[in-house]
Amino acid sequence: MSGRLTGKVAIVTGSGSGIGKSIAIRFAAEGASVVVDYRNHIEQAQDTKAKVEAAGGKSILVQADVSVLADTQNLVDQAYQQLGRCDILVNNAGIEIESPFWDVTEKDYDAVLNVNLKGAFFLTQAVCKRMLAADGDFPESARSVVFISSSNAVIAAPERGEYAMSKAAVAMMAKLFAIRLAPNGIAVYEVRHGLIHTPMTGVAQARFDKLLEEGFTPINRWGTPEDVGRAVATMAAGELPFTTGAAIQVDGGMHIHQY
Repeated sequence: MSGRLTGKVAIVTGSGSGIGKSIAIRFAAEGASVVVDYRNHIEQAQDTKAKVEAAGGKSILVQADVSVLADTQNLVDQAYQQLGRCDILVNNAGIEIESPFWDVTEKDYDAVLNVNLKGAFFLTQAVCKRMLAADGDFPESARSVVFISSSNAVIAAPERGEYAMSKAAVAMMAKLFAIRLAPNGIAVYEVRHGLIHTPMTGVAQARFDKLLEEGFTPINRWGTPEDVGRAVATMAAGELPFTTGAAIQVDGGMHIHQY
């Protein structure tokens, strides 16, 4: 690896498994120290921490439910207390509850929106207040915030309606933070991933396998968490200094309209 993130500290939410885990490991391989966040399943988070350290990065483990504001504040506090700073925030934590459109309950709706939307907003607010208060001269794009949304930010999915609505709102959130943070040299990105092979997508694997057999996307395969990790590392490294508020498609071309 190039060491593009040497000396940087990153918070990666939901990094116990899937996309978040791959981002954390990629960051470590590029030289970063990583705050591994998890809500449940400490054994998965411990495995991420071990792999981060095996890749050469320093790591701390923090349990935080991002839908709980006290937890998000503690997550930020632990990053600064134990690692001294935060240069990169990756809002990856997210949940979905697949149910028929007419059967979505208030409980399910609140659960999804509280994690995917409320959690990302207030954690970003808390981190950026600390970033803006930090002393020092930071080069352009040396610090960054990355929102992991989804192709469902723009592609309707009635069987996961509350998830799609939350991701569409995350897309706007990224633009709003980009405007606010640009004067301070902090870049903001949104990553819209497509079919990524993770535990979350496992429940729908048979359906999407069939679509891929029929030629679902131009790059016609499942994406991997590592595909997303590579893209996010490039953003976090400050290698796109004239870019902010952009939505980066990591989806095999799924967003391309065809007929």
